[in-house]
Amino acid sequence: MSKNKKYYVVWKGKKPGIYKSWEECKAMISGYKNPQYRAFPTKAQAQEAFESNYWTYIGKKTTHRSNVEELANSGKISLNSIAVDAASSGNPGIMEYRGVDTKTQKVLFHMGPFPLGTNNIGEFLALVHGLAFLHQRKSNRIIYSDSQIAIGWVRKKKCKTTLAVNPKTAKLHDLIKRAETWLKSTDYKTRIIKWDTSSWGEIPADFGRK
Repeated sequence: MSKNKKYYVVWKGKKPGIYKSWEECKAMISGYKNPQYRAFPTKAQAQEAFESNYWTYIGKKTTHRSNVEELANSGKISLNSIAVDAASSGNPGIMEYRGVDTKTQKVLFHMGPFPLGTNNIGEFLALVHGLAFLHQRKSNRIIYSDSQIAIGWVRKKKCKTTLAVNPKTAKLHDLIKRAETWLKSTDYKTRIIKWDTSSWGEIPADFGRK
């Protein structure tokens, strides 16, 4: 068996259950309003999760805390930070994003699922949400993102998406406009740092789907 094998739990979808591939899982959630699902590394963990509920697991860490602490001890990352990430089941597809405390991986904010969005939009909104979150609290923490595209959009204060405006995307486009307005009107000091996934593993805010 491949060491990268994952099991996908669908709590809410066309047919709740445990699936052995992303393709099977995607078929159960595509077109389903507000699905609940997540990937797990072993069948035992997936079974335990399925017998529990989505909200018990949505805030759990996807990068082992010990790994994060090792990175911090080596001076590679700062624990005085938050991490953000997004997940999309298609491009476009069902999308959500969140921000977590880098050290504890406690969820600080979570938005979605939105019925139709892209991963880049989610990454952009997650970054702006994180910046506003820290600015409001006058925090000196830095923010990590694994999306170079989203970081570029934030620095240019513009979400350069081509996602069409329609009833399914109207709320998301409203959030994008609000985010762009916040960036243009706010003098924030927070440092944005690119998370080095290839060297450090998945960002702590990762949804652990694929």
